[in-house]
Amino acid sequence: MKTKLFVVTPPFTQLNTPYPATAYIKGFLNTKNIESVQADLGIDVILELFSKKGLIDLFEVSSSKFEVSGSETSDNSKRIFALQDEYIKTIDAVIQFLQGKNPTLALQICQEDFLPEASRFAQLEELDWAFGTMGTQDKAKHLATLYLEDISDYIVECVDENFGFSRYAERLGRSANSFDELYEALQQKPTYIDAILISILKTKIEAIQPTFFLISVPFPGNLYSAFRCAQWIRQNHPEIKISMGGGFPNTELRSLSDARVFEFFDFITLDDGEVPIEELIFNLENPNTVTSSEVEKRYKRTFLLEDGKVVYKNNSLKHDYKQAYVGTPDYSDLSLDKYISVIEIVNPMHRMWSDGRWNKLTMAHGCYWGKCTFCDISLDYIKVYEPVAANLLCDRMEDMMLQTGQNGFHFVDEAAPPALMRALALEILRRKLAVTWWTNIRFEKSFSKDLCLLLKASGCIAVSGGLEVASDRLLKLIDKGVTVEQVAKVTRNFTEAGIMVHAYLMYGYPTQTIQETIDSLEMVRQLFEAGILQSGFWHQFAMTAHSPVGLYPEKFGVTKKTEAIGTFANNDIDYTDSTGINHDKFSFGLKKSLFNFMHGICFDYELQDWFDFKIPKTKIDPDFIFNALEEGNDFNTKPNAKVVWLGGKPFVEHFTKSKKGNSWEMMAFTFHDKKESFNIQTSKNEGEWLVDILTKITISNAKNYTFQEVKADFEANLDDFELFWYSKPINTLREFGLLVL
Repeated sequence: MKTKLFVVTPPFTQLNTPYPATAYIKGFLNTKNIESVQADLGIDVILELFSKKGLIDLFEVSSSKFEVSGSETSDNSKRIFALQDEYIKTIDAVIQFLQGKNPTLALQICQEDFLPEASRFAQLEELDWAFGTMGTQDKAKHLATLYLEDISDYIVECVDENFGFSRYAERLGRSANSFDELYEALQQKPTYIDAILISILKTKIEAIQPTFFLISVPFPGNLYSAFRCAQWIRQNHPEIKISMGGGFPNTELRSLSDARVFEFFDFITLDDGEVPIEELIFNLENPNTVTSSEVEKRYKRTFLLEDGKVVYKNNSLKHDYKQAYVGTPDYSDLSLDKYISVIEIVNPMHRMWSDGRWNKLTMAHGCYWGKCTFCDISLDYIKVYEPVAANLLCDRMEDMMLQTGQNGFHFVDEAAPPALMRALALEILRRKLAVTWWTNIRFEKSFSKDLCLLLKASGCIAVSGGLEVASDRLLKLIDKGVTVEQVAKVTRNFTEAGIMVHAYLMYGYPTQTIQETIDSLEMVRQLFEAGILQSGFWHQFAMTAHSPVGLYPEKFGVTKKTEAIGTFANNDIDYTDSTGINHDKFSFGLKKSLFNFMHGICFDYELQDWFDFKIPKTKIDPDFIFNALEEGNDFNTKPNAKVVWLGGKPFVEHFTKSKKGNSWEMMAFTFHDKKESFNIQTSKNEGEWLVDILTKITISNAKNYTFQEVKADFEANLDDFELFWYSKPINTLREFGLLVL
């Protein structure tokens, strides 16, 4: 029997764009001519809930809480309930506005007498200064977001305590070493949100009639809903086989042994999903076939139940597919025009995760560095590194733009390789593609000023990277491969090119002292004060089972609290740090100071002002970052560096220059770029060489010329290349798009 797949992401991930896992799998299945349909059940549930009918039902279901005098509901929920007619009246218009279908509503929203307001709007007074930098559309988006968050608060208090826009019942999935609590929750009557989910799922199953149901679970906040979906299908369509894959099982379920999980799922697959799914489909379509060499079916990295026990099978002879053969992500079936863009906070980098529709792609599988000691570098999704050729990436970008109508790309790499970013940027420019893109990087010295200018010219608008702990001792312990000084120079190069920089920051790393936490904060303060960081976020260190710290804790001065391995999820590990420091207490001060630094204020505050307990004075020189930047880049030109001209053809005029009876034949060049025009002059011989070489190294030329080749070309007929290369005319061209990469 031919297999028909239904591939879903359960609630909830993002409101503004689909999580890409199902699109990746569908793209691969297309290459095998396997029929599949995909759905993002999260956006479907949100749109059902946040609608006129949805709110009428919501207030009806919750009305009993307000019928008894002296009820324990908060004043905030009572206010929202009292204003229910205003919410019901405005909800459809607001959702349409956030979908980009009703832009004129922004004018009404910004007058602040259109939307009903509850507790979330109390923060507006604190943010009044920020609204001065926002346009009408952005301000309206932020106000509409607060309005939705008010309704969300009401749902949490009065209807379903587990609700959240980007997660659902996350507590049940986070560090769930035992399946008991989740299993018990699944025996309870479905919640209000569950009922909406199941109603949508029922309609889709009846319409699609799949034989195989795949659930991708990227995060703990998707886990409970995934089990609810599987439970309903098992009870109502036992003929449909069910499999789970995705980021959560890849990291958390590698030691799974609780047989009750398979009351809901037939299979759970790990790591890259293409071959595991392909083998499962073969087995389902050929139920009586066994291999000649063994009397069992073949599986790739798959858990299943045999004789009442959980077994892990990895006996397939198939190798994982190279990235060139996994296909282009396919977003068909997903209603892209229904996603809603919200602005939760006014920071411009953070909002990119929640505002706007992004096509998701990967430049490379895994991480080319693969050494950071806090990271899951023992797992395939990190350690198996394989880049995708730039021309194939651009082919996929063009295909996706045609399909989605969107030219924004988020490259979801662990760390995008600089050489591949360079090749991709050159290919984008050669094809004259108008795209916008951003990605995650390492702050390494390969990101020279010229490379950053090239990336900007190709459409790169932002990068995010791990500074982690801004301490050279700890960066060495982390094996980050960078120093704070190097990070400063690289972030300066990106910033000066007009590319926004976001830094991931970490506190509480093993053996980190209080002094190092304060010194790290001072480094971050100086980076923002210098204007070379625009965004950041502090994360508290978490020890995971598959990282070097989790695998060899004794090397890092920490001790596991237990060696016991749970029967369900195993990833986050409780540990004791030899320093005995309670790092939790630094959280509020670090985050509050950063919020202010991101908005260009409070640089003159004493670091002590951010904490309500005594801290040591920083030992960092107040001019450390300033001095690091003054030293300039130590990135020397290599003979094999590529020389590229981003500008156009100049207008050329010949003229004669005379002085004291002598005359020289000269050439004058007029160049036009997007913003301005500029002129240079050279001698006739140098000018003729320049016309020729600019034609050769222009961005549209498929051949790349190295610095050595350019030098040799000059010296074939002329002398003193260095004298000309560092002359005023070339320096001017270097400012306007003559790049050495």
